[in-house]
Amino acid sequence: MPEGSAGGRQRGVLADWNDERGFGFITPSSGGARVFVHITAFPRSRRPTLGCEVTYAEVRDSRHRARASTVRYLSADRTRRRGGLGDPLAHAVAATFLAFVAALVLLGEVPGWTLGIYLLFSVLAFLIYRADKTAALRGEWRTSEITLHLIALLGGWPGALAARHVFRHKTTKQPFRTIFWATVVANCAAFGSFVFAGESVRTLLRSVLQV
Repeated sequence: MPEGSAGGRQRGVLADWNDERGFGFITPSSGGARVFVHITAFPRSRRPTLGCEVTYAEVRDSRHRARASTVRYLSADRTRRRGGLGDPLAHAVAATFLAFVAALVLLGEVPGWTLGIYLLFSVLAFLIYRADKTAALRGEWRTSEITLHLIALLGGWPGALAARHVFRHKTTKQPFRTIFWATVVANCAAFGSFVFAGESVRTLLRSVLQV
């Protein structure tokens, strides 16, 4: 059986999708031209999303153009295995850290701009991961891994962590995963040092004022 087929069906990735107009294109796993697909070819139980893996039957329309029919999504269990930690845990880790930073701001332990930096770089990381995933599917210009790691190191790792699992992007590739978690550890260590340094400065100022 040729690669990219399953029981006489073709396998591919939804590489382009216009949700408003309800159509897009599937890139076959076996290679070749993209195949047109309409919303009516998908199961009604789930809305198509960019980057989802599917199987489909290739048919021809009245003008002899290829199009996908009876599209089926690949196993959700398979998708979760490829997602590493899984979406809920990834989102929980990112949200918990941002909530922790927000709590420190409210308590006056760190300045407000600290949370602003984390939020700004997290949003930036999320958008860049989404763009890079789309570029990968379309074979277009990619964002360098150095850039992705730098954004994570500067404080965008919560957004990057969420994006990796939302778009199933860079979740299994090595050494990217190892370097990514190294940037997370480095950023958290730097943030911890910043918090404790701030506390030391405040203690010193109180001592001076008391004298």
